[in-house]
Amino acid sequence: MSPSFSRWNPWRGLGALPRKIWIHFAATLVNRVGTMAIPFLVLYLTKDAGFTAERAGLVLSLYGAASLVVSAFLGRLADRLGHVRMMKASLLSSGLVMLAYPLARSPGAIAAVTIALAVTAEAFRPASLSVLTDLAPPEQRKAAFAVNRLAINLGMSIGPAVGGYLAEVSFPAIFRVDGTTSLLAYAVLALTGFKVAEHALAAGGEGAPGQGPRSRPAYKDLQLLGFLAACVPLAAVFFQHEGALPLDVVRDLGLPASFFGWMFTINTVLIVLFEVRLNMKTAHWPHRKSLFIGGLFIAVGFGSMAFCRTGPAIALTVVVWTIGEMILLPSMSNVVAELAPPDRRGEYMGLYSMSWGIAFAIGPWLGTFALERFGHVSLWAGAFVAAAVASIAMGRMRLRPRA
Repeated sequence: MSPSFSRWNPWRGLGALPRKIWIHFAATLVNRVGTMAIPFLVLYLTKDAGFTAERAGLVLSLYGAASLVVSAFLGRLADRLGHVRMMKASLLSSGLVMLAYPLARSPGAIAAVTIALAVTAEAFRPASLSVLTDLAPPEQRKAAFAVNRLAINLGMSIGPAVGGYLAEVSFPAIFRVDGTTSLLAYAVLALTGFKVAEHALAAGGEGAPGQGPRSRPAYKDLQLLGFLAACVPLAAVFFQHEGALPLDVVRDLGLPASFFGWMFTINTVLIVLFEVRLNMKTAHWPHRKSLFIGGLFIAVGFGSMAFCRTGPAIALTVVVWTIGEMILLPSMSNVVAELAPPDRRGEYMGLYSMSWGIAFAIGPWLGTFALERFGHVSLWAGAFVAAAVASIAMGRMRLRPRA
């Protein structure tokens, strides 16, 4: 490796992370490479299963509602069963459900298998974040969460693209490939003997999760609830890239759909090249600083759309809010990890995932409503105000980590 490349290598210094984080990275990457069924679910239901567009949309909403309802429960269950065990169970069961999905043809059967898929697939996230917390020492957690997002973004840059080609050949093939990658990700964990000395075990006192005295439930933690209350509006603004933003860019500003696709490419390339290194450089920042600065970049990035009319100007806003995303999202995960008592990490991560689910449920709908009712400038000005207020609130929080 040349000295010049080593100097500018965006992943330089990652060798200090524990080896098991890279096993976790590999399993997450394999799983995410196959992520294609949910992005193409509406198309599958309308073109292959004979659903109307309205009924297909209801099925997708059913998936979102089911995942939202069970997130906190699945986090608590992971604390009791073990985080690694829950990761493996999620990958194995969701893979099998995915393989069986095309066999369901009636509306009732499709609704049932959709709920089963939501429960089994969404069990992975809180357990996965809890495992990273158990693996990484505090000074490396932001980098560990950034590495996890690197795996997710690399996989998501491949999966939907491959799914688009598969959809032209066979919609059921999408589910077969997605299910197979989930099983392969399970194999990565199983064949490597992936185990973690979960701190919840020590907290249990008797060598098993849930034994011994337990801390207060997550929903009684006022610090956590205050943090999540600020998280929801900020995440709702962030989700405008899947809500009002495509409508505004393509329909109202008249730019081609291909340009909107390139906006995602800009976002992904920046994350792959810079997020891990950025979080290693800012690992010493206090939480309040990371949350405030990251949130402010998102506020400015989306708020600047009020003044944009051309492709280059819009591309610059993508750069701005992507910088915010790269700072804010790993910092948020790190905050929840440190707020959580060792015996309730899965439960805390489950509530954190639920807050993002709420933001996803209301954010795109609210953004498109504001665009239709009040127009371009009012939408993005409102997005700036909401994100900026949430960022200021996070910056003023006096969080007292327990871990």
